[in-house]
Amino acid sequence: MTSDATSERAWSRAVLALSLLAVDPIGLKGVWVRARSGPARDRWIEMASAITLPHQKLHPAISDTQLYGGLDLGATLSAGRLVESDGVLAGSSCLTLTMAERCGSGLAARLGTALDFNKHCLIALDEGVEEVETLPSALTERLGLFVSLDDVALRDLNESIPDNDHLARARALLPEIQMSEDDTSQIVCLAMRLGISSLRASQLAIKAAKAHAAFLGRNSVLSDDIRVAGELVFAHKATLLPSLDQEDAPAPEPEAETPDSSEESGDLDMANLPDEMVLEAVLSSLPKNLLEQLAAGRSLKAARSAGGTGSAKKGNRRGRPLPSKPGRLDGTTKIDLVATLRAAAPWQKIRRESAVSDQALQIRPSDIRVKQYEEKSDRVLVFAVDASGSAAIARLAEAKGAVELLLGEAYARRDHVALIAFRGTGADVLLPPTRSLVQTKRRLASLAGGGGTPLAAGLKSALDLSLAAQSKGMTPTVALLTDGRANIALDGTANRDIAGKDAEQMARVLRAHHIPALVIDTSIRAQPALGALAATLDAPYIPMPRADAHRLSGAVSDAMDS
Repeated sequence: MTSDATSERAWSRAVLALSLLAVDPIGLKGVWVRARSGPARDRWIEMASAITLPHQKLHPAISDTQLYGGLDLGATLSAGRLVESDGVLAGSSCLTLTMAERCGSGLAARLGTALDFNKHCLIALDEGVEEVETLPSALTERLGLFVSLDDVALRDLNESIPDNDHLARARALLPEIQMSEDDTSQIVCLAMRLGISSLRASQLAIKAAKAHAAFLGRNSVLSDDIRVAGELVFAHKATLLPSLDQEDAPAPEPEAETPDSSEESGDLDMANLPDEMVLEAVLSSLPKNLLEQLAAGRSLKAARSAGGTGSAKKGNRRGRPLPSKPGRLDGTTKIDLVATLRAAAPWQKIRRESAVSDQALQIRPSDIRVKQYEEKSDRVLVFAVDASGSAAIARLAEAKGAVELLLGEAYARRDHVALIAFRGTGADVLLPPTRSLVQTKRRLASLAGGGGTPLAAGLKSALDLSLAAQSKGMTPTVALLTDGRANIALDGTANRDIAGKDAEQMARVLRAHHIPALVIDTSIRAQPALGALAATLDAPYIPMPRADAHRLSGAVSDAMDS
């Protein structure tokens, strides 16, 4: 498909998704929109006014008071009595969450609960870099539709949403839409084949199929409606890549002929569209690069603390603001004046009646609220690369290429990068933690192979570097790339048995220090010893036979960002 056709099709899907959301905003819950700021997104948001619910804008740092309502401080102080204000979740509304990729787990849980009460729909505007920043699962599981505007060109923004009369007729027809049990089973089976275990997805697909039927003025669901629902609801939720081969599929049962069917339909009956054709339509709509990510092992789970950012620590000076907490003024904290006044306001009338002084505002120590912040520490990615002779030249080149690709991603996330090479009788720190992309690439290019495999020395060097990084407030993660043939002991002697025991011991020490790690097996055939080493480290084991640099990079990135 040409780029022009891809752009035009992407915009048509985006307009169709918005049309269905305008027909049934509460049933479909909302839409996940992946798009950078630009004309396409502006045009799409402008058309979203067709959703008849009141529109409210949210941001990732919105407070609970703004969400649920609470004390109106200004009105309370002016009136001398308790005055409460409504939050944005008080009534049924269409919520637009900007910078949704920065939405924290707490806000995602609150919005997810609000969507479960069937009063709101949510438009999540995701501007993040794909697979680096994305929405929390609490939202992606609930939002029925997915739209990507990354491939849409300005020249294709001609198609627009139908007029209000068309949408009003579709909304009136929606309660009358009928759906057979066979159609429902087809949707559920399709979800299972795509590895979607949540029943929410099937329920949303049923809602989307009915909305599409109502949008086209039909009073029953056909397979064309199921195909569209599958494309818009299932494509971004898929976790498996099913085969379209028909070898193992059971033969379809012959259908009984009816005397008047051929004369009445005139065309192919869309209600009998085979499941494989619907599945193929869904696979063709998968988000960009998802097929490659699934093939490279996207289902691998990361080490528990090896997320996309460093570890979080609370403080009272800098970082992302958190809700204030009760405290006292000890010279080391910052007072949250607004929160303090809000805590004191309900008690002013009682306090003035019993106060000795005639002060207009009565503040007690129990009213004091102090600010607190969450600061993310920098993450350092420690690459421990096997440069021994057993790691063949071609495999070493693949590892170098993968590390170089990961360097670019680490630089985009502002991570620090360190490089360790182990060969011969020991390990060398080629590069301490740095953000210099050019310097790291230069050191990586000069890495030569040859000699024994001192795996234990490589792990020890990675441990020392990680502990040094932790002492500076960083969060380290070790990525070990090796073929697993340890034959040099920690003391530099050539003894395969002792070398294996030393490597296992160093793995235990790394695990005891709670340093997350990844083990990438770069050998031609998967090595059981490396699988055992990964289990000792409590780390993901990624065997990569016949892998190129892009697959290595993709597997590591997916495991670390999951």
